Amino acid sequence: MVNCCGLVSEKNEPVPLKSISVELQVRDHVASVSSRLQYVNEEERPLEAVFVFPLPADAAVCHFSAKIGEQEIVAEVQDRQSARDQYDDAVSSGQQAFLLEESEESSDVFKLSVGCLSPGQNASITIVYVIELSVQADDALRFCLPAVLNPRYKPAASAAGVPEVSSASVIPYTLSLSVDVRSSDRISRLESSCPLDPLEFLDAQHTHATVKLSPGHCFDKDVELFLYYENSHQPSAVVEAGASAAQSGSLMGDPALMISLYPEFPADVMSSLASQGEFVFVVDRSGSMDCKMHHGNDAQMRIESARDTLLLLLKSLPMGCYFNIYGFGSHFESFFPQSVVYNEDTMDEALKRVKSMNADMGGTEILQPLKHIYSQPCYPDHPRQLFIFTDGEVWNTKEVLDLVKSHVYSHRCFSFGIGEGASTALITGMAREGSGHAQFITGTDRMQPKVMQSLKFALQPAVDNISVNWTVPEGVTVDTLSPPINALFQGQRALIYAQIKGQSSEKTEGAVTVKYRLKDQPVTNQLQFTLKPTEDTGLTIHRLAARSVIRSLELEERTGGADAENIRKRIVELSVQAGVSSAHTSFIGVSKDSKETVKGPLLQRRVPVPHMMRGFCGAPMKMCAMAAPNVMQRRCAAPRMAPQLAFCSAMPMASPMARVSPKRKKWLGSSGSGIECDAVSFEEAAQPQKDPLLQLISLQKAAGCWELNASLAAVFGKTEVEVTSRKAAQVDGSVWATVLALIWLHAYKLDQQVEWQFVAMKAASWIRSQKPNGLSQCVCDGNVLLGCQVTEDTLGI
Repeated sequence: MVNCCGLVSEKNEPVPLKSISVELQVRDHVASVSSRLQYVNEEERPLEAVFVFPLPADAAVCHFSAKIGEQEIVAEVQDRQSARDQYDDAVSSGQQAFLLEESEESSDVFKLSVGCLSPGQNASITIVYVIELSVQADDALRFCLPAVLNPRYKPAASAAGVPEVSSASVIPYTLSLSVDVRSSDRISRLESSCPLDPLEFLDAQHTHATVKLSPGHCFDKDVELFLYYENSHQPSAVVEAGASAAQSGSLMGDPALMISLYPEFPADVMSSLASQGEFVFVVDRSGSMDCKMHHGNDAQMRIESARDTLLLLLKSLPMGCYFNIYGFGSHFESFFPQSVVYNEDTMDEALKRVKSMNADMGGTEILQPLKHIYSQPCYPDHPRQLFIFTDGEVWNTKEVLDLVKSHVYSHRCFSFGIGEGASTALITGMAREGSGHAQFITGTDRMQPKVMQSLKFALQPAVDNISVNWTVPEGVTVDTLSPPINALFQGQRALIYAQIKGQSSEKTEGAVTVKYRLKDQPVTNQLQFTLKPTEDTGLTIHRLAARSVIRSLELEERTGGADAENIRKRIVELSVQAGVSSAHTSFIGVSKDSKETVKGPLLQRRVPVPHMMRGFCGAPMKMCAMAAPNVMQRRCAAPRMAPQLAFCSAMPMASPMARVSPKRKKWLGSSGSGIECDAVSFEEAAQPQKDPLLQLISLQKAAGCWELNASLAAVFGKTEVEVTSRKAAQVDGSVWATVLALIWLHAYKLDQQVEWQFVAMKAASWIRSQKPNGLSQCVCDGNVLLGCQVTEDTLGI
């Protein structure tokens, strides 16, 4: 095999994507992203290239254009089948054409077909999308530019072949990224997973800032940006003027309103944790979980990190709740036939099984275990909480999300995407439809702190009884476009979209009153907004509002709406009107002004990307040579595809699957079974835990106490005799051991408190229940033994 980058011709000559340029414009809580992709046909014959690439799950693509030489082709949104037919007709007649469409199975994957580029011809593709920025646990707004598209796993019965993979080659692309932030709130700072130039403020109020990605960035991982505002919990209402060319009374012609609701939880609410609930932990055990968490030398295997995380979770649960653990791959299994009461015996049994968990269950099929969980009856007064861990992709994302949404009133869903390339559509979608919270563990992130943050959310009360009421002058009405919000939890934000209809000759302002209940306490927020916006803010809010309505209609259609055909027509009509993508429309652009058509047989090329394998297996790889099916019969006959090599990724990212028209095979192919890493043996995976914190936590009893023994003393770096000899005669051995454990945690592991906070709360509660004598002296003696100065109040006992 030849070591060559990019698209490879019959002579092993590359036809690479030359560069990627991204402009990000942030407005409060939403963003518009413009990506310009430069590439060239360096072959001697006309070329068609097919890209399959990721976008964030909730992105609404709103512009697609191509510039060839001095000519620019701006695509328009059409019914999907009509657009496909138009593209095929154009390409088969030698015209230049471009087709962009969303995957039928997953909203975070798009396919771009570039047809009939002449030899030596350059093309510049521009894709623009708008998106809501997600909120992180520390109140940051997160933007992610995906660099990894994992192959979608499909069950063996329906999967196509998967090419073998070997070593890697060099990234041939350059990436430039510029960010412009404007906000009604003061900007505190902007951080990134990649090197940035210094943040530059453009006004004295620090509400407008710009920053750029430092030169020389290798696009070998997701680019994450974290934006911090000073008053992130302050509710806000933003009005955007409609498009002047759009019809009055339509969504795009009328003003659109966006309300941001991000409740702040007072300290007394944060400290009131529930002691009830059913906690179901669903863990991906497919082969890819045997890959490393990141590319550093000290990286854990993903399944190993999952085992450590389950240990923390099991030790942190409150006594008397219910729990169960599921593992899934090509099949699934549960630790118990149904959820069991949490006590010492059930916890010990679960921990024994956790230690033997391996990534040995094949592919990634999550639908069946979810169906089994939902078929189990819920326990009264114990709300069901799902914690789902996966690093992979599934081929039936929309079906999974529909199932989660159909059970939203009986459970909450907290989801965790492990590693670059975890599907944003799947991870964020399950949390959104399950009224929970999504977390992504990428780069050198540790899984445990993020999971424990979500457990804290799960154990805290939620905002409920949410209502939105409008106060507007006569002649004006407001239509809420977003679906109703049932509950909001700590760390969750809701964006509510509305359309302002009509006009008032007198008043120019309206008001919205948002009411909700937090731990039985009523809260009211009233916001003023203008009825006559003048500032040209683009149409970001309009397009996101349209996207919200389209997604609701798509869900209604998939769940068997009584009038599916009319729903489909409404989706197409709104998608075309708003110019945003949907499941039933595509962007189509055809060069009709070209003076001459492209001559000669048309080669079909697919841009392969090994880094999508890296996201799956933890190391960069290269595809072996493979043959492609012939280009469709109605075009000029094409030779079999020449040997091709893969290269490290950049957006757009390619799939090893070809587009075959008119039958149109499904273009999200298989993965899992053919691209799994070598399994780690059980003996290697089950090595004793070396982390002192996890050693200490593993010794805690379900009730919250520790026993005084040599294993506990070893965590402190002492012998059992040293620890026992300092215990006062009147103090019980378990009380002494538990006090020592708490002192050690506060003195030596304070920076990891988010991981052991529930363990410590259980321990403090257990000590208080024992009502021991001489507790103050016990704390003093413990400080002397461990060389610390931790106060009794700090321990909460």
